[in-house]
Amino acid sequence: MVASDWHEDAVIYTLDVKTFNDSDGDGWGDFQGVIEKLDYIENLGATCLWLRPFYPSPLRDNGYDVADYYDVHDRMGTLEDFQELTDRAHDRGIRVLTDLVFNHTSIDHEWFQRAREDPDSKYHDYYLWTSHLDDAYQTSNIFPDREDGVWSYDEAAGKHYFHQFYHHQPDLNVANPAVRDEIHDVMRFWLNQGADGFRIDAAHPMLIEKGHNATTEGIDLFKEMKRVVTETKDHAVLIAEADDQPEHLDYYFGDGEAFDLMFNFVLNAHMVYGVGVKDTWPLHRANEVLPDISGVGQWANFLRNHDEWNLLKLPHEALEHAREYFGPDDGSSWIFGRGHRLRLADLFGHDHDRIAMAHSLLFAYPGTPVVLSGDEIGMGSDLWLDERESVRTPMQWDDTENGGFSTADREDCYNPPVVGTEYSYEHINVADQRDDPESLLSRIQRLIAARKRNPELSDGDHHLAESGHKDVLVHRVDTDDTAFIFAHNFADEYRESVLQWEVPAADTSTAVGDGGYHIEDGGVTFLLDPCDYVWLRGDKSDW
Repeated sequence: MVASDWHEDAVIYTLDVKTFNDSDGDGWGDFQGVIEKLDYIENLGATCLWLRPFYPSPLRDNGYDVADYYDVHDRMGTLEDFQELTDRAHDRGIRVLTDLVFNHTSIDHEWFQRAREDPDSKYHDYYLWTSHLDDAYQTSNIFPDREDGVWSYDEAAGKHYFHQFYHHQPDLNVANPAVRDEIHDVMRFWLNQGADGFRIDAAHPMLIEKGHNATTEGIDLFKEMKRVVTETKDHAVLIAEADDQPEHLDYYFGDGEAFDLMFNFVLNAHMVYGVGVKDTWPLHRANEVLPDISGVGQWANFLRNHDEWNLLKLPHEALEHAREYFGPDDGSSWIFGRGHRLRLADLFGHDHDRIAMAHSLLFAYPGTPVVLSGDEIGMGSDLWLDERESVRTPMQWDDTENGGFSTADREDCYNPPVVGTEYSYEHINVADQRDDPESLLSRIQRLIAARKRNPELSDGDHHLAESGHKDVLVHRVDTDDTAFIFAHNFADEYRESVLQWEVPAADTSTAVGDGGYHIEDGGVTFLLDPCDYVWLRGDKSDW
């Protein structure tokens, strides 16, 4: 029996099957390859896998252009392979989430092909069409530097169809009850195959006005989805990718009846920016602008994901500063007018101490932490690849050909491994770091273990303190019985920070990090070298 609240203290590890591990030497990762690496995932400390899309697809958008919701892309395996993975993961206590894309399909999907060929087909109303473009509903395309707008002409239909993303990704008409029934059937199918829940891609675009009838579905769309998954599997969860304005984010939880978790894009932009520029004000600002979601849901916190680093939630001046500060001088990493197509190691200048400190901060915040595969070893991007493919290169397992990802020729790999830089697999790989206690991988393993020893962190009360330094962040998380105090030095120099919070006698057996501290007269002084961090835990019964 799996507890329905398992997600609250989970550690999520996200990977792309086709670039994680190739078991059969064809250049594509596959489910059997993931199964081979379950020992690694378990030893890292992850308790949940989020698998990015693995469905049949023309792969014009990395699989987020789904052509069939009910199968596995044949280069990645079979339904039986997926079932075997979930069974093997469950045996280790690891839950499995899949990515579901319901805002749109591929133009290759059978629904769209039938819709364009027959205007009297029920599938025609699965999408949004207009014959009067001048009078049609207009909004901004999500990729304004790649698409001219949100309507594209289809010759077979003799009409324009609506798409918020690329022109090859027509939006589904989620106002149509038949479409919602299809969505529910897809979720039931994958839960019955072994999934424990879903990341719902593009949840925000699903709710905004769409197409010629400008309808909005409201939160009932997601409440229905939550009812379906709970009825099918009582511990199943939904995670929202909803990059909405901060004041609207609590809406997606539906007063506890819709999404269980939501990716925290606000904290992501502010945390990574603050650590990168060595200033804590962005964390204080994030704390001010985020809504209180206690009692209705929980944040899923992350440092990087498989897309661009989205900076739109920063103030305009900070966004413009980040554009220049983090990217190469030629501007080749800036994309869509909103972020850098760089990995965390690129953003932090290959500094493993800073990367480790950022992960410490991530795990020290209330919410459910999410780790992008490869970040735990400091993988970098390949800006020679198109758009966001730069951060989607194969996992680097060792220093053999293709980084141990595949025995295929390099040109046959789904994406080529990184070569010729300090981030190449000869320099950055799991094998070199696995047995080194001071490696980035070992430090992140210890941080994950500390987080798992202290599950109260997931939903404690969070408070920021004035540390006396703009580059030292001190914060506290309180539960009924426990107080945690954390200090993180963003600076490249030594810092001492005196905190006049009343503190219990710290249980130093649970302290994490290399920073020093001493407790006296009800306060604590932190002694922090560059990028040092300290976790202290105290039992309130000792106060």
